[in-house]
Amino acid sequence: MRVPKAKFDTTVSLVVANVRRVFLGLTCSWVAALCVVLLLGILPGIAAQAPGRVVVMISVDGLAGYYLDDPKAEMPTIRALAAAGARASGMKVTTPSVTWPSHTTLVTGVNPARHGVIGNNYLDRGTGKRVRLLFDPVYDKDEIVKVPTLYDLAKANGYTTAAIRWPASRNAKTLDWTMPDMASGKPLLQYTTPALLQACERERILLGKPPKTKDAVEPSDATTTRMFNLVLHDQRPNLALLHLLETDHTQHAQGPRSPGAYAAVKDADDRVREVWDELKRDFPGRATLFVVSDHGFAPVNRMLLPNVLLRKAGLLTTATNGPVQIVVQSGAAMVYVLDDTNRPGLIAQIRKALSGFEGLSKIVGADEFKEYGLADPKDDPHAPDLILFAEEGCTFGDTADGDLPFAEKPERRGTHGHDPNLPDLQATFVAWGVGIKPGANLGRITSLSVAPTIAKLMGFSIPGAEGAPLTSALMENGN
Repeated sequence: MRVPKAKFDTTVSLVVANVRRVFLGLTCSWVAALCVVLLLGILPGIAAQAPGRVVVMISVDGLAGYYLDDPKAEMPTIRALAAAGARASGMKVTTPSVTWPSHTTLVTGVNPARHGVIGNNYLDRGTGKRVRLLFDPVYDKDEIVKVPTLYDLAKANGYTTAAIRWPASRNAKTLDWTMPDMASGKPLLQYTTPALLQACERERILLGKPPKTKDAVEPSDATTTRMFNLVLHDQRPNLALLHLLETDHTQHAQGPRSPGAYAAVKDADDRVREVWDELKRDFPGRATLFVVSDHGFAPVNRMLLPNVLLRKAGLLTTATNGPVQIVVQSGAAMVYVLDDTNRPGLIAQIRKALSGFEGLSKIVGADEFKEYGLADPKDDPHAPDLILFAEEGCTFGDTADGDLPFAEKPERRGTHGHDPNLPDLQATFVAWGVGIKPGANLGRITSLSVAPTIAKLMGFSIPGAEGAPLTSALMENGN
């Protein structure tokens, strides 16, 4: 029977630790040497076997694919990884092109229609209330992710796993070391691996409320990267995931390709370098590193307010009261019809009310959802009846007040969520290390292929994956 690689490596570590203890307790060096020789004779396979590989995936939230070829973007580390490994010219992501659905696709290889995380938020048709997932999840991972993840399957194959700030991972039973993507403070600490919290406290990595401050502060990317490297160094996981957030936050506030955005991209590149240095130091010749993102970014010049038009058409009275409700996903908006008896008629009225709406790119009906990887509302009650896409330069707001269906100069200067076929919404993909073919340019790919590629590299497959492994990025013998 084949012993899983991770369990085998654990055995090696225990044997080495016991030998070390014996050696330190002896005064005669020849006796210690004899013990080692006997050990090598008894367990030649264990002694000769090198420790297992580690596969790391870093997601830089909002790192648009266009930054990789932008001379203004300071990305020496990520470009060095691309030059020595494989890269895509762009990566198409999920619909809508927002954080939680996209990150779930990155670890499942299937679209939201299959994995179930259909947005950063959605409408519960039963209660009529909005459910917000982003930052403060209501549900554990097993309650919202309907298919096996990469880390579930890695664990089933005997590997050890870790994830820091990965979306939709709260209380994941198959993560050995984890801090989920949650709001800061007690909830975040409650769902972080206790041993990891202790290790952070020992190393003075601050995750909770800083001294002499009233409120908890979200851990910075620099902090979470230190935490991640601590896990790599101390625990040696076989699969480890890291989510960096600040590039996304900065671009929302200041816009893509802004001075602030370029500074945030440089900072993210520094964080990637810190992990790469750790891998080269602790896992020489045994590490594979993937640098990806969840979506691109577009500038914002106008906020579209479709609820104003729906109110004027008599389809709702306020943004949260009426037979029609809209849940905004930045550059996309999900439209729910709550009157089952008059659904076709209400959908026709919605289309008429929004006809000619300046800044609206398209209205997609449920009959087209399959093309976008979305679930039919007949199969998933969380799914909308229509989805609206904004043109680049526009985002959606949810107010129903006022006479104008738009607002100029909104507070946010950058956004995403639009139709993922738009070039600026394409994400980043770079891979480097063991098993990766140097100099491979993959052209345009889809995020559906990321998890199958990592799975193939680790020696297993993802049942029912909708994306194929990127074999043109992989060495034939896996080394």
